[in-house]
Amino acid sequence: MNSIEQCVKNSSIAHLRIDSIDTPSLMNVMRCVYSWAVALLFAVVPVYGQTDYEELTVDEPVNMEAWNRLPSGVHVSWANTNVRYAQSEVPAIKKNMVCSLKGWKGEKLSALLAVCNNEADCTLSLKLSDLKGNNGNVISKEQLKAGFVRYVMTDEFIRKGKTSCGFRPNKAEWDSSLVADVIDVKEKHILKKHQVSPIWVSVQVPQNVSKGKYTGEVIVYSNAHECQRLKLQVEVMNRELPKPSEWGFHLDLWQNPYAVARFHNVKVWSKEHFDLMRPVMQALADAGQKVVTTSIMHKPWNGQTYDYFESMIVWRKTLSGEWKFTFDVFDKWVEFMVSLGIDKQINCYSMVPWSYSFQYFDECTNKMQVVKCKPGEPAYNEMWTAFLTAFAKHLKEKNWFDKTCIAMDERPMPVMKTVISLVKGVDKNFKLALAGLYYEEIEKDLYDYCISTDQSYPKEVIERRAKDKLVTTYYTYCADCKPNCFTFSDPAESSWMPLYSAKLGIGGYLRWAYNSWVINPLQDSRFRQWPAGDTYLVYPGYRSSVRFEKMIEGIQLYEKIRILKESYKNNPSVLKRIDKTLQTMNIESLKQESRAASDVKKIMDLTNNY
Repeated sequence: MNSIEQCVKNSSIAHLRIDSIDTPSLMNVMRCVYSWAVALLFAVVPVYGQTDYEELTVDEPVNMEAWNRLPSGVHVSWANTNVRYAQSEVPAIKKNMVCSLKGWKGEKLSALLAVCNNEADCTLSLKLSDLKGNNGNVISKEQLKAGFVRYVMTDEFIRKGKTSCGFRPNKAEWDSSLVADVIDVKEKHILKKHQVSPIWVSVQVPQNVSKGKYTGEVIVYSNAHECQRLKLQVEVMNRELPKPSEWGFHLDLWQNPYAVARFHNVKVWSKEHFDLMRPVMQALADAGQKVVTTSIMHKPWNGQTYDYFESMIVWRKTLSGEWKFTFDVFDKWVEFMVSLGIDKQINCYSMVPWSYSFQYFDECTNKMQVVKCKPGEPAYNEMWTAFLTAFAKHLKEKNWFDKTCIAMDERPMPVMKTVISLVKGVDKNFKLALAGLYYEEIEKDLYDYCISTDQSYPKEVIERRAKDKLVTTYYTYCADCKPNCFTFSDPAESSWMPLYSAKLGIGGYLRWAYNSWVINPLQDSRFRQWPAGDTYLVYPGYRSSVRFEKMIEGIQLYEKIRILKESYKNNPSVLKRIDKTLQTMNIESLKQESRAASDVKKIMDLTNNY
């Protein structure tokens, strides 16, 4: 037994619930056990495609009294999707053998099982049946999926004297715990004695299914022997949710193709790389993603992620001093994403990188060179005028110009004004995007405007931008304690955030990272900076997460609200009720009390009653 394993075994670990991570006992244990070295100690060997991995576990629970009160055997019950059940604590739930879900045609519904093992280590598996309705109607079991929810290391938002957005070089300074977040795709799972395994169950309601109630079974097996048979009921309403590509919600989760290549140890932009990205990005398309994230220069964010962004466009200065550009990789990446259904917008980062440093190949020296210059300086203007001229020509040839935005991230207003002037001087029809503070002076120049939660759009601006079919969204980041989608966040917050867009009357939501994986994302979501889970929402090997599935839940509710408002546009009483329910959603209240789940349930009940 190695030193870390011995530390775990000898520790008196109490509760690993997210609501108790500040307990002194847990702090001491986790500081001892889960240092940054854990990622290397238990490292997954990156291989091509789907593979299993060693999950971090706690060997011994503290509260043996609770386990001793529990009868021997494997216990299974329907549980709450908004609760992160601790790995080694008897779940505080009342046994429930029936799960009842309700939703529209075309909606993805989710449920959660909790499996609690009070006997020897066992191998879990399960079987899903068709959901049968009246008059021979069926929701096929092919529309149902189940995945074992596995545990990953997380930390916390802030510690006294620290900042949520700063560097975290010493993991021991931050309280750490295991949380259930990874939704695995394997068919069997080994569950140790005195441990819990949540199981995520989803039902993709077909769009062509008849209204009515459908009932089926979920059978859980332990060591190939049936240990529990549970009922699953779905009530389908007589309303239809369009397919994700037709959703109005503007979802903008930034993709990182370089992380996929690194994790799986394949050559970037190779056939193997695209094969590995396909299911990861298809899941994003199925969530209604609208935007392709592209990097048009080297390290637009100064390499802040574990896998920094290379330029998808080759910059070259010829012997004669002319600028030339090669768009092969850019084209390949965009075409790939478009083929999956992510085809509404292309955002290009960035004319104003954080370091103001630009890399290019110089034919005179036969070397890569770096030039440092700022917007407004002659070198900057020369370089970017040449690029934009060539880029506009290329985009028009590909028929992509009208959906492309020159995008900036958290840049000050004077810089933005200078850049906007330069871009519009090359081609007045170029679209621009900014995620950052609200600036009245440049608002009308921005096709895609996204502001943080501590900012606000004037009501008349929201209404005008909606009328003009401009993209108006908000984003959360490392400084937002609530709402957010860190690995320690309340799962319901991921559903709450799209609904907050509905409350504000804006078009969608942006999050800066969909899959900017850390060194070992399947086991340790902590990073050298920012709260754990800040940099990614899904996991390698085609694995979703509790956070991502809950976000999809919220996006669907946003769409249902949008559809209902259109259906009842001539019925003021219904519109008033919808708006009144939405107005109860308040960030300050959310920070003071755990109300995300109750807020979401109000909207869910509302949308299913019309």
